[in-house]
Amino acid sequence: MAGERGQPEIGPIVSSSHLADGALPVLSELEFGLILAGNAFDRWMVRCMTAAGEPGCAAIDVLVLHSVAHRQRPKRLGDLCSVLGVEDTHLVIYAIKKLEKRGLVKSARAGKEKLIAATNKGFEICLKYRAVREALLVESMKGLGLDAAATSAVAATLRALSGHYDQAARAAASL
Repeated sequence: MAGERGQPEIGPIVSSSHLADGALPVLSELEFGLILAGNAFDRWMVRCMTAAGEPGCAAIDVLVLHSVAHRQRPKRLGDLCSVLGVEDTHLVIYAIKKLEKRGLVKSARAGKEKLIAATNKGFEICLKYRAVREALLVESMKGLGLDAAATSAVAATLRALSGHYDQAARAAASL
């Protein structure tokens, strides 16, 4: 099919045309965007953490550290998994062990529960990460002129979509 000036029309950019042939082709385009954004965000977190002085962290390690440092209160394992949307608890347990070896988090018992808290070194690294993020990412993003309300709406939409994908994943697991 030809578009303007007789040029071939380039359809939606998708990673799997056979998925775009269904009832909601735009969903395949969104999913491809999620794939690219997710991988880029993972790379960013790892490289930003390296620039902040902690090379060798995986993306999940960075997520766990920032979540543990959030509001400077100890967190339960279940709460970390829930907030991060991680179903495989062992991934978070492994990240905690790696962060403990680096001296970035510490664990303590509160009755039967294990609580994880950021150490002073962990908070310092989070602040260094923030400084690198501000200098390299936030400054360039400010140049885009993104509307704060629109950006917040996109974030809300992504959270809502995650719920639909979670529900569909539960349904698929029961097949």
